[in-house]
Amino acid sequence: MTTFRSLLDKVDERLGDGLEHALCAHHERRLRRLGWGEVLEPTGTEDRFGGRAVTRHGNRLEVLVDGEEALPAIAAAIRGAKSHVHIANWHASPDFRLTREPDAPTLRDLLASTAQRGVDVRLLVWAGPPVPAFQPTRGMVRAEQRKFTENTAVRCVLDARERTMHCHHEKLVVVDDEVAFVGGVDFTALEGDRHDSREHPPDRPIGWHDLMTRLHGPVVADVAEHFRQRWTEVAGEELPKPATPEPAGTSNVQLLRTVPDKTYAFAPQGEFTILDAYLRALRSARRLVYLENQFLWSPEIAEVLIDKLCDPPDEKFRVVLLLPRKPSNGADTTRGQLGRLLDADDGNHRLLATTISSHDGESSAPVYVHAKLGIVDDEWMTIGSANLNEHSLFNDTEVNVATDDRDLIRATRLRLWAEHLRRPAADLDADPADVVDNLWRPIAEEQAERERRGEPRTHRLVLLPGVSRRAERLQGPLRGLLVDG
Repeated sequence: MTTFRSLLDKVDERLGDGLEHALCAHHERRLRRLGWGEVLEPTGTEDRFGGRAVTRHGNRLEVLVDGEEALPAIAAAIRGAKSHVHIANWHASPDFRLTREPDAPTLRDLLASTAQRGVDVRLLVWAGPPVPAFQPTRGMVRAEQRKFTENTAVRCVLDARERTMHCHHEKLVVVDDEVAFVGGVDFTALEGDRHDSREHPPDRPIGWHDLMTRLHGPVVADVAEHFRQRWTEVAGEELPKPATPEPAGTSNVQLLRTVPDKTYAFAPQGEFTILDAYLRALRSARRLVYLENQFLWSPEIAEVLIDKLCDPPDEKFRVVLLLPRKPSNGADTTRGQLGRLLDADDGNHRLLATTISSHDGESSAPVYVHAKLGIVDDEWMTIGSANLNEHSLFNDTEVNVATDDRDLIRATRLRLWAEHLRRPAADLDADPADVVDNLWRPIAEEQAERERRGEPRTHRLVLLPGVSRRAERLQGPLRGLLVDG
């Protein structure tokens, strides 16, 4: 039996290798045809803040951690709007409330009352899948569109220009072209509680870890222009080009996008600056790669990490991953890529793959990692809507921001590590490799051992289960070849 399983593993691995090679070759041909081929070419001296995305200077970027912090900030900005509120999202539910206050209005009522004050409110959401294979279905989205617009001055437009089996996945809000929010938070209760806090109390069916950014300064014009471009084509309403705000801080910020080719007239060759930025940053990594993401099954991303683990640039080089225990899809694919990364690490303990859940005595609940964060060496950071899969990097519409503000990046990492390790940030202000080796790994391994013995967990952090050297890599590349045109 052992010999048979070993043979199956070998066959699985060989097929996975072949399919991933075919997928990568397909992506390369596609990007070269579109004039984006250089994105996949290492230069040897990566400029992690280079690439094709414009860098804006003089911005203030704030990182809002978890819905309890992000959603009220968005609600306050909408309530204070004077000219317009522009929202683009994967999905928005009219009965969703941005705060948990007893008298908090629904999203529909908040937008309606804002529009009643003479503020232009425009809501651009994905129209849903052409075939009702999963939520939100097109029927559901049309019904909710009517709820947003009936007896209100709110304009809600559905965008059905998606590539086959893909979607419009970005999550952004622009208010008066003066403040913008970009990140991963959806305005819906579908699949989990977006209002979760850094405490992640186990009093809900499923917790939700997510991130948003609040932006002031010149980069807001880039976010506003992206919305304007999509709205103009889909709604047929010409909006004025946004004015560029005055400097508001000291951070350099880039707006990064995935815009699939042949989808919009404003980008007929597409835009793939999120992929460009990730590859540049990861290739340049010397000491630390820290990723929080819903998925990790992009072969292009995995290959860079594998190269780094096989030939580490420094003895203290570490890769730390925070992923959901059970992603909404692609679970086996993520496990397969992690198996490859473990093979590359070869027992050197440079790679640590973890997840989180919520525990309080006898009570416990899963916490879904929905954040889309990348940090490299505390010198580059991106936050947005893009997952590390072929959907987000090639075929869905996505918006991220990136910065090289080292003080902000380090403070963000320490704040997140304090949340996940349940330690004061000051206790974690040391060499990242030492914190990973002496805190992250011992805690995660101890909790995994407690799970193995059937004992209750005592900490939210744990090794990602199901990570082994077995490949199980067929689903990702096969799905990519089937759905990627």
